[in-house]
Amino acid sequence: MIPTLSGITSQTVVSSRLSTRVLSSGKQDGIPVLFLHGNASSATFWEEVMLALPAAYRGIAPDLRGYGEADRSQLIDATRGLGDLADDAVALLDALGVGQAHVVGHSLGGSVVWRLLMDYAPRFLSATVVCPGSPFGFGGTKGLDGAPCFADFAGSGGGTVNPEFVKLMAAGDRSADNPQASPRVVMNGFYWKPPFRPAREEELLSSMLSEHVGEQQYPGDSTASENWPGVAPGVWGPINAMSPKYAKSVKHLYAIEPKPPILWVRGSHDLIVSDSSFFDFATLGSMNIIPGWPGAAVMPPQPMVSQTRAVLAQYAAAGGAFLEVVMEETGHSPYIERPAEFNQHFHAFMQP
Repeated sequence: MIPTLSGITSQTVVSSRLSTRVLSSGKQDGIPVLFLHGNASSATFWEEVMLALPAAYRGIAPDLRGYGEADRSQLIDATRGLGDLADDAVALLDALGVGQAHVVGHSLGGSVVWRLLMDYAPRFLSATVVCPGSPFGFGGTKGLDGAPCFADFAGSGGGTVNPEFVKLMAAGDRSADNPQASPRVVMNGFYWKPPFRPAREEELLSSMLSEHVGEQQYPGDSTASENWPGVAPGVWGPINAMSPKYAKSVKHLYAIEPKPPILWVRGSHDLIVSDSSFFDFATLGSMNIIPGWPGAAVMPPQPMVSQTRAVLAQYAAAGGAFLEVVMEETGHSPYIERPAEFNQHFHAFMQP
């Protein structure tokens, strides 16, 4: 059990789809704000932001399927893309009696927001995405239109995750002994811009280690591919669910009505979601870290940020609205690195 901050309530909520831990803040009758965490984390990551909400708001942050205290028997069917996680989020709102809410998603949670808008737009007053994955999915695509590099989407999915990192995650390793794979090293090297270290580092590490690990959990299974780097997506778990193979077409986003306004916040030094992500096999191939890269003409680093900007520009052209905010000197978690600055943008957006 990860300790919570004063002012945060933790309870188990059973919806029509999932039993999970849900953290809450603020008045029960406040304007609901649904917070969705990223990969290798849990609702714990949102506590400070929840406590900083203006008095009129109510924070709601679940552990997503596959994470934290969510029911371990409930797997993520990756062939539905992020449909399981989106459906879970709306089922939670239903269980809590919430009709409409603001929604906030970080990283994987931001990718879930894309799907929530496509499938449940009328349920959301606004959407804030913090360092979200590209709307086209994570890995294996190129260009601003998200064209697949290979027909089988090689270079994305569960087989792209460092197996040593997975092993240490499963073991609950809290050391910094492995400079490439220790969860603590990965968290402090990539979740934020070094040398920043959060005050609640131990709680956040516990949150990271609470991810459900296994072939049908994290990172999921994979299939062999004749294309570089030799692996293509499997059918289980969050990393496969983020593969562009299973992503719902962005054309659905342009057609939704109503179109909630979108705030896009990203860190200037994000190494996880960027146009040259260190978690993209194509980037590592281009740096000669992984041999055999077929070259930029075949598989360039995925332009994740540029793809998101292009999609949001089309969203605006179709009648929506978005605001891009770049937080300088921050990495993948700007709301943890510079909470006051993040909250200034976030609160102003929710209260236009």
